[in-house]
Amino acid sequence: MPTAAPPPTQRLQAQIHGRVQGVWFRGSTQDHAVALGLKGWVRNCPDGTVELVAEGPRDHLEALLAWCHRGPSGARVERVESTWTAAEGGFDDFAVRR
Repeated sequence: MPTAAPPPTQRLQAQIHGRVQGVWFRGSTQDHAVALGLKGWVRNCPDGTVELVAEGPRDHLEALLAWCHRGPSGARVERVESTWTAAEGGFDDFAVRR
């Protein structure tokens, strides 16, 4: 019996706007991404947003994106901008960048 090919991986890039810094957004995002088996990174931006790049199966990325629309309990997410592209690879884990 042939083995099923692994699901194709994609890249999600997202910019999260609102009250998303100083509320454990990056750490919580990392926890969710790791639990979903995703690779990439998340960081605070000087303009007060949070940026993330994640790669993995589309359904896992969609679950992370849905979570980003809510965020941790102290966050107030106003808007999430996202783009999808083919995965590029190059990540060993999911990290919080400074």
